[in-house]
Amino acid sequence: MNIFLADDDKDDRIFFSEVLDEIPMKMETTEFPDGVGLMANLHSDKALPDVIFLDLNMPLMNGFECLSDIRQDEKFLDIPVIIYSTSFHPMEVERLEEMGATGYLKKPTSYNQLKTLVYKCVNHIKDLSSPEVNKEQKFIIFE
Repeated sequence: MNIFLADDDKDDRIFFSEVLDEIPMKMETTEFPDGVGLMANLHSDKALPDVIFLDLNMPLMNGFECLSDIRQDEKFLDIPVIIYSTSFHPMEVERLEEMGATGYLKKPTSYNQLKTLVYKCVNHIKDLSSPEVNKEQKFIIFE
């Protein structure tokens, strides 16, 4: 599984990568400290990700702007986008769902919680890629 993580918090990126290393699945992670780098990579000739984990509060280009740009480009429509943020405001979450996010992973306070939630999230994404699964993506909140 090819995972893109866009998050301006270096510690959060480190924890996220460490959690992925502990999940018994072959995964490769590409990290971006802002949305501009993420979008530049998506528009390059490099392979597209299987999933994007997207922080909301980033410099240069925030998560809302990235999600909007991602969902406006036809070649990115099938890429699941999981919002990965410490903030959790019901109105924002509803807006993100309407914008086309696949899910919302609220950043937990402990490493073990993060591991559990990322594991659930990655399995959900894996299930979405299965041919037997209805491709109508349901928005899921991982908390």
